[in-house]
Amino acid sequence: MARPTRVSRALSQNFLADRAAAAQLARLAVPRPGKTPLLLEVGAGKGALTELLAPRCSRLLAYEIDPRLVPALRTRFSGTPQVQVIEGDFLAVHPPRTPFSVVGNVPFSRTADIVDWCLRAPGLTDATLLTQLEYARKRTGDYGSWTLLTVLSWPRHEWRLVGRVGRRSFRPVPRVDAGIIRIERRRIPLLDAARHASWRHLVELGFSGVGGSLHASLCRAHPRRRVDAAYRAARLDRGVLVGEVAPECWLRLFEVLGR
Repeated sequence: MARPTRVSRALSQNFLADRAAAAQLARLAVPRPGKTPLLLEVGAGKGALTELLAPRCSRLLAYEIDPRLVPALRTRFSGTPQVQVIEGDFLAVHPPRTPFSVVGNVPFSRTADIVDWCLRAPGLTDATLLTQLEYARKRTGDYGSWTLLTVLSWPRHEWRLVGRVGRRSFRPVPRVDAGIIRIERRRIPLLDAARHASWRHLVELGFSGVGGSLHASLCRAHPRRRVDAAYRAARLDRGVLVGEVAPECWLRLFEVLGR
């Protein structure tokens, strides 16, 4: 009997061992079986999630960075023609030119880089990622606050927390629970490309902390009367903290200040 592969701490490996949790992730990633032409899996591991994804899509590219796991993966899916196991770092891959989706139980230590890769990929339609619960809650506003990255990307991408997975569903058991993030590219962006640079400038200025408050930061680039008018349009209190401003309110601020 072959010895079990030791977990690599350097690769931040926590394998999803709960089949029910894996099935939940597969359903969320591919809600309409057969309607996803191309799916990229980040970190196929031992293939627990890959097995459940394969029947739901036309083509599945399963990326695995750990060379020790690749031979067993290829053997396991040798009879599944729609699955292609690829050895290598997902982050080094050039995004496909055709529309595609991403799914994965991502290494917690590489979550930020993987999310950034997804946001920059022009062909991405959606990404369903299993991350640390705290990361998932922060990015999706579940704490009642929003991060700079979420607000910046909001006109083009919608963020949602769509599920939770307890830490004991993994092997080895991590110290924290996990959350499932769903990032969907909007078919029609809320702002056109010509205005996106102005949007970025406004949001980054607001999050800069210059002046001690969001209102004061915005007043450094806009007349106070216009900032006051923007606050009224967004129904914001002058004392609101920058993280407490929902993306929809940022859009109302921009309607006034971005003219």
